[in-house]
Amino acid sequence: MELWIVASVAAALFQTVRFMLQKVLSMDVLTTAGSTFSRFAYAAPAAALVTALYLWHQDLSFPALDLSFWGFAWLGAISQILATVCVVALFRQRNFAVGITFKKTEVIQTAIVGALLFGDAVSFVGWIAILIGLFGVLLLSRAPGLDHGVWKSLTSRATLLGLTSGFFFAFSGTSYRAASLTIDSEDAVYRALITLACVTASQFIGMALWLRWREPGQVTAVWRARRVAVWVGLTSMAGSAGWFLAFTLQTAAYVQAVGQIELIFSLMASVLFFKERITARELIGIGFLALSILTFVLVI
Repeated sequence: MELWIVASVAAALFQTVRFMLQKVLSMDVLTTAGSTFSRFAYAAPAAALVTALYLWHQDLSFPALDLSFWGFAWLGAISQILATVCVVALFRQRNFAVGITFKKTEVIQTAIVGALLFGDAVSFVGWIAILIGLFGVLLLSRAPGLDHGVWKSLTSRATLLGLTSGFFFAFSGTSYRAASLTIDSEDAVYRALITLACVTASQFIGMALWLRWREPGQVTAVWRARRVAVWVGLTSMAGSAGWFLAFTLQTAAYVQAVGQIELIFSLMASVLFFKERITARELIGIGFLALSILTFVLVI
């Protein structure tokens, strides 16, 4: 199995655990923004350390980064912050599985953003696999017992938060890929780690300043919640490293499509951790998503 596929699956697993922890923090301990900040507060130092150790082990130096790198990196960083805020806010509206389900619209949005803005090529079979996965997401998008019409469902606060998070995650994924490809090196791990370290440091500084201005006391609250929040940061760093490596090696749309396995992980978390019930519709949706993932593994 190719490295980018392994990296994508591992990243999806770490991301599921991180969102589980953020849901817990956002419900009882921190605000939405504070829970989002916990991700970057503890991920940035870990990313910097891992990057420094890799540079030392490989006898490499930190590269000169031009304006195009920083432009793409900051676009991705801001988009990822906004996307995470939307997902955490969504957890206050709906259960964990539904929140992650809405977020997964990022796959088709990533393909569109990548094709329009960055010229990423997606094969015919690739588009078929994306559409299969999207159909699975649509099956899962309607919560059990929801009696509203289609238009009300599509325009509800929860749906809009979910679709917006997918939109911003699409921009973050394609922007990170573009940023990493501006680094002049054949070493994909090197490009991924440099991008990760720069992005998480920027996110940490930016969100800390924002919270000090708009939500005084939340930075301190994140420190007080460090026994849980530190794991948010570490799982975030591990997940981001996997995504960055995968984005560096493969088109963002393909990476996000394989990352659909995150939905399966989230449904397992709903049953085993949050004690939520899985409906027949959700099981059918999982089947379509599994078919989508399998298609990508076999044809690429």
